[in-house]
Amino acid sequence: MTEWETVVGLEVHVELATATKLFSSAPNRFGDQPNTNVTAVCLGLPGSLPVLNRKAVELAISTGLALNCEIRPSVFHRKNYFYPDMPKDYQVSQYDEPICAEGYLDLLNGIRIGIERAHLEEDAGKTTHLGGEDGRIHGASEALIDYNRAGVPLLEIVSRPDIRSADDARSYVEELRGILLATGASEARLEEGSMRVDANVSVRPYGSSELRTRCEIKNLNSLRSLQRAIEYEARRHIDLYEVGEKPKQETRHWSTEGRTHTLRSKEEANDYRYFPEPDLVLLDPDRAWVEEIRKALPILPAAIRNELVACVGATLEQANSIVSRGLGSIVLSAAKSGCDFNRALTHAVQNLAMENASKISDVSFIKVLRMEEEGSLTPTQAKQILAEVVETGEDPALVAKKRGFEAMESGALEMLVDKAISENLGAWAKFCSGEEKVQGVFVGAVMKETKGQADGGEINRILQVRRSSN
Repeated sequence: MTEWETVVGLEVHVELATATKLFSSAPNRFGDQPNTNVTAVCLGLPGSLPVLNRKAVELAISTGLALNCEIRPSVFHRKNYFYPDMPKDYQVSQYDEPICAEGYLDLLNGIRIGIERAHLEEDAGKTTHLGGEDGRIHGASEALIDYNRAGVPLLEIVSRPDIRSADDARSYVEELRGILLATGASEARLEEGSMRVDANVSVRPYGSSELRTRCEIKNLNSLRSLQRAIEYEARRHIDLYEVGEKPKQETRHWSTEGRTHTLRSKEEANDYRYFPEPDLVLLDPDRAWVEEIRKALPILPAAIRNELVACVGATLEQANSIVSRGLGSIVLSAAKSGCDFNRALTHAVQNLAMENASKISDVSFIKVLRMEEEGSLTPTQAKQILAEVVETGEDPALVAKKRGFEAMESGALEMLVDKAISENLGAWAKFCSGEEKVQGVFVGAVMKETKGQADGGEINRILQVRRSSN
């Protein structure tokens, strides 16, 4: 592939974190019973009229500002297309006059990716095909339609074709997700569909500036799939060109088999028959309001990474891991409040590597660190409390009390270590002769006795003292 250059542009669809839908009062909530979060507007009933959600506009503006976009007057259009799961059979979207335009996003490696536009639109419902392969319509015997998602506010962020590799495409999505989490614009969960990526892929000879025929790969729902799909599609295009053929412009699907398949011919703008939405007026945000939103923007991922490295002593890898999970602000808050830097980094990198970790507040995170520093929690207990706080949102002190966590007195812990040694004399002889791997026998025995509440580091310290005096 050294003679060819990959050209990628990404369209990222993000569900905005509003309480209600874009044009109706129906709840914007994931996971509820099908067809319960609907109104007459969601169902496209005659006489129902849309009312624009102010919060959705605010989140769109904050994202646009974070992406260095211009905030412009915009117009909603009707995008006419056969949507089986959109009751109106058209989508209300912004077409040639988007609310955000002409921005950019800088990757970790310094490459700047242009943002052509970020526009508001409503999501479609969800169709589940039964009886076919991989949930697709081919071979399916029936289909179930859920309108809960119909009308959920989307922000579609369209990059320019400035991305030159699958790795850079992944970095772009990771950085964009970090910005969305920092601003609170979206939960950006690929696995739940609140962030979905379409990749437009083409190739050209190195040194050329032409944009050749592209194919769009729809609804990539993981970073791994994004990388693999781009690599596969670029290779497919190259193979066609090298035998004298050329790819057709089309929309393709990434399958579980690790390849792309044709879905349909690629539509152009005129295929959608756009025309201005007659039930909505021009959207022209007040300049003073835009400046208020700008001033309220939080520290963004790039600045957080730099501060984590400069002030907290994190490596770039640690900083990127923390920021990508939306934990940068809580680590900085902990460091600024006087908590131990290394302890904060360890918990953020290792013990908060879980789904929804960004939901933990800086207050709760600092409380757990303080309790551990004061000796009222062991590192193992602190890890368990962090996991429960992320899941339930409860106060760390209440969780510790409920679980009966207490720091074990040194004397009691020494007695348990001595008991473990006396019950495992063979392993103790090996440990004293220098076999470090058997140390786990004693740690495991003490942890079993204390139901995991002992401090593993303190157990190891006592073992080292016992061995040196043996």
